[in-house]
Order: sequence, then structure tokens, then C-alpha cells
Amino acid sequence: MELLPSKKVTSGKMRRGKTKRARKSGFSWSAIKKALSSAMKKHHLHMTCASSLKQLSGISDGGMVTPLRQLQSEEPKKHVSHGGKSLESLMRVAYTAGDFIDRGNHMTPTRSPREHISAKWREIHGQFNWESLLDPLHPWLRREIVKYGEFSQATYDAFDYDSFSDFCGSCRYNRQKLFDELHLTKHGYKVTNYIYAMTNIDVPSWFERPNTGETWSKDSNWMGYVAVSSDNESQRIGRRDIVVAWRGTVAPSEWFLDMKASLEQIGEGGVKVESGFHSIYASKSESTRYNKLSASEQVMEAVKRLLEFFKGRGEEVSLTVTGHSLGGALALLNAYEAASSLPDLDHISVISFGAPRVGNIAFRDKMNELGVKILRVVVKQDIVPKLPGIICNKILRQIHALTRRLKWVYRHVGSELKLDMSLSPYLKREFDLLGFHNLEIYLHLTDGYVGKRLKFRWNARRDLALVNKSSDMLIEELRIPECWYQVPNKGLVFNSHGRWVKPCRDQQDIPSPFGEAPKLDFTA
Repeated sequence: MELLPSKKVTSGKMRRGKTKRARKSGFSWSAIKKALSSAMKKHHLHMTCASSLKQLSGISDGGMVTPLRQLQSEEPKKHVSHGGKSLESLMRVAYTAGDFIDRGNHMTPTRSPREHISAKWREIHGQFNWESLLDPLHPWLRREIVKYGEFSQATYDAFDYDSFSDFCGSCRYNRQKLFDELHLTKHGYKVTNYIYAMTNIDVPSWFERPNTGETWSKDSNWMGYVAVSSDNESQRIGRRDIVVAWRGTVAPSEWFLDMKASLEQIGEGGVKVESGFHSIYASKSESTRYNKLSASEQVMEAVKRLLEFFKGRGEEVSLTVTGHSLGGALALLNAYEAASSLPDLDHISVISFGAPRVGNIAFRDKMNELGVKILRVVVKQDIVPKLPGIICNKILRQIHALTRRLKWVYRHVGSELKLDMSLSPYLKREFDLLGFHNLEIYLHLTDGYVGKRLKFRWNARRDLALVNKSSDMLIEELRIPECWYQVPNKGLVFNSHGRWVKPCRDQQDIPSPFGEAPKLDFTA
């Protein structure tokens, strides 16, 4: 091959290969080395998240702590560039199909290291309403959002959708092994209680379960769980954290069947919430096996027990309620009740994903008065956060001066983190209502989000294959199968007699309404 005379020619196959690749890329290896050296000296290049509290929180040598919001308000420094190309663009390597082939220890880690956030947990959980932490998105907050999102995703991953199963509508695993089965032990929490909600009440048809067998229940569905941080995790995050995760709807498109939503009063001062959500949360019946207590009573009883236990040990205790879709609506009702009846809680926050509007203006004002901190994560293309009242509210916004105090107008509560499907280079550019509302899409976009006017985070680490767990939203070039997360052979097993049969569920995984209260041991 003939080289241009203006280029310096070196001998050796290795050198020729490097020179050739550098020329094709439009930059030289010396340029990269120079840029890298300069960047490292100025601390502009962060190949991984900071490994110490001092590096991110602004703790000086004198021990003074700079608030996160003050740090985030500083103008971001520009990336080092060379020859018109930023160092970030030079170093970025997009995912390819080859990245999803298991190469053992050579695979890139799927998550960033977790810092010790005990000194900053209140700010991360909304003490200042996430002021200056959302744009740009603080890395500590990003990891907390993803953590609670994965707790919400667990309610889908463990749910038995099989309409031929005797246990359709239940959780496929008992609470002792839920996080083990779903690879969530990394977060350092233990499940203490399961939550069940009634299904034979007057709610929209999207909440009803298909016909099932007699073994399980005709009246109830598994709706979520209560978990609490272990001793080690509590030291890292600065308090004992009680988590309540609520399950959302199975088919988001069925939200359209609930366009005639009505408001129901739940408190003084004209506080009203959507009646269907409240009936799911508060309904019970003595004739049922799993809902002699309502979902509300189950979760409040579990939270009270944990609160009394840890307060008795002199610990700070927070309640974080999370959920996706319908689960986000139930999370708000749960937080409202907890804030109204459990004054000993040190902090109550809600992190919801794709949640609809729940209540009226009085409900929003009451939540603010109670001090509940709410972060709503929404995707721009997702229609569910605009429901209910999508038509009515849009018209009324035009006459806001006349309607702002009306008690029947739906209003969102809290701060909003808005994501955009178009920012991810790995997602298809297709119109897909189900895909827009998928929780794994939310977590993928959160992991890559940097700011409103900034590109997708080039070193985002969350596993891309998870996006297609129950959707077909990844670009074809990645060659990840659509809807790959499913029970092998649709639940059938090959028995010793040479027949494919439905297996019996392990005795310990059969839901029991009479389970003993868990022993409170959180040393792990």
C-alpha cells in the first residue's frame, strides 16, 4: 500500500497497523495520548464513578461538607478536545452484537461502584426537592433511582402470568428467596412481607386476572412487598431504609379503558383521589383468604412493626415507596397514609416510574404539607403519566386562572425527571405505546441520562439486554431477542415417565395467608 509522502512512515507490522487505523479514524495515537494526559491532570476524564465521598461531595481537607445542590450548580467544565473532536467522542465505542457474547472475566462490569452516602442521603432523597440534582443528574441520585426501579421491576419478574397455572396472580417465589432468584441481593435488602390486593372489586377491567385454578385464590393478586436494608447497607446509606414496592399493570394499553375516572374523597379539606386506585388499595373482605386485611392494612402493619423495632434500637428510619404505572399510584396513596399516621418516621419519599395522576389539587397540597418528597420519573413519549384526565386537564390548562382551585381537577405531585427515548442510540425509532411505558426502558434511559441538553451517557453500565426482557425496543444490530425473559418451555417439564407435564410448585413457594411474622435479623 502506498502512503502519502507527507506522513511519516515507520517500520514493523505493529506500527503500520496502528498508523493505518489512526489515519482511517482521522486522529493520531499521539493525539489520544496527549489528550488523555491532559485530561487526567485536570481531572476532566472520569472513566468510572468516583470511589470516595471526598471526590464527589466536596469534602475539603478541613472536613467541611459542600451541599450536593451547590456542587451541581457549578458550570460543567468542557471536555478536553483535539483537532475538533472531543476526547469523549474519540474514546466512545458503541455496543455491538459481540459485546453480548460471554467472555468470562473479560466482560465489562454491569454496574458502577457504590459510594458511602451516609452524609448526603437526605439531599439525595429530596430534602431540597432535588434542586440542582436533576440537571445534570447527580451520579449518586442516578444509582438510587435505578436501585428502587429494580425493586419495582422485581414485582413483574416474579409475578406468575401463566393463565393455565393454579397460582396465576401470585408470586413465583417465597419472600426468603425472592431477591436471590432475581439477582437483587447486591442491594443489601431483605424482604419481610408480601402484599395482596383484591381483584373482585369494582375496578377497571385491566386489573382483573384470567380464569385460574382453585388452589390459589379467586379474590386476590400479589401486589408487592415490604423490604428493609441490612446492617451493612444501612451503614452505607446512613439510616435504616424500609422499602415498599408496588406492582403495576400487566398491559399498559388497557389504561384507555379507564378514561371515565372519578374522584373519591379520602380526607378533610376536599382531598380526593381516583376511586379505582383507592379501591385497590383499601378493599377487603372477611370471606377471602388473603384479603381479610386490605393492602393498606397489610403494608401499614408491616411498616409499623419495623419502625418500632428499629426506633427501639435508636436508629434513624426512612420509608421509601416505589412503583411503576399503577404501582406508582398506589405508592402515593401509601406515602400519604404513612405520613398521616406514622410521625416517628424520619423521612418519607416516593420514587415512581410512569405513574398516572392520582388526586386533585387538595391532595397535592396535603402531600406537600405532610413533607412527603416525591420524584416522578417519566418518559416523554409515554402517555400513561398524562392519565387520567388527559383530555379534560389539557383543556382546563388553557383556563388555568379559573380552574386552579377546582377540587375535581387531577394534578401531579412532586418533582419530575423527564427522559427522552430519542436520546438513546440503542433504541428503535418506532411508535410503540407498550414499549414507551416499559419499566426496563425507564431504567435504561435513567442509566444513560446526563442532562436535558446533553447526550446519552457514553459509559452507562446497566446491561442493555434487559431492555428486551419483555419488549422489542433494541435496535436490530445488537441481535438481542425480543421478550426473551420467560419460563423455559412455558412451564412444562419432562418427567421421569417421559412426559411433558406441569410441575407441582415447591411447597415453600405456595402462597400462604397464614405465614408467621418474619424474624427481624438484618446482620447480612
